[in-house]
Amino acid sequence: MLNENKVSETRTSQHEPEREQRILGFKLTQVVWLLFGILVALIVIRIGLRLIGANPDSPIVGLIYAFTFLYLFPFEGLINSPSSGNMVLELSSIFAIAIYALIAWVAERVIWLIFYRPRGPVVAVTETSTSESQTHQ
Repeated sequence: MLNENKVSETRTSQHEPEREQRILGFKLTQVVWLLFGILVALIVIRIGLRLIGANPDSPIVGLIYAFTFLYLFPFEGLINSPSSGNMVLELSSIFAIAIYALIAWVAERVIWLIFYRPRGPVVAVTETSTSESQTHQ
């Protein structure tokens, strides 16, 4: 008895032109917003600590004050900060958050302009292979 089996295998792969560049641009914009988010979180914590009159001699408070000072010293004295005893409302820090948001947005837009590539047509490659097997009994 002659038994003929034909097995056909089809594999399709897709290639999207400039996909890697779009992914790189997306990742870079994510990094920009992550760094901005960390900076804003630390500045907001600083505002809260200053508002409740936290002890600046505490190691964690001192660390937060020292780190955020690097980003806030250009805005120091820009706006009078109302205070009562040890409690201070740093309005200049709130202004700094707005400026840093604008800087982050501009950086994100520049990255987008450099790396953006519109999606092109997806190129599909199809491979078909056929194998024949014969069995004799």
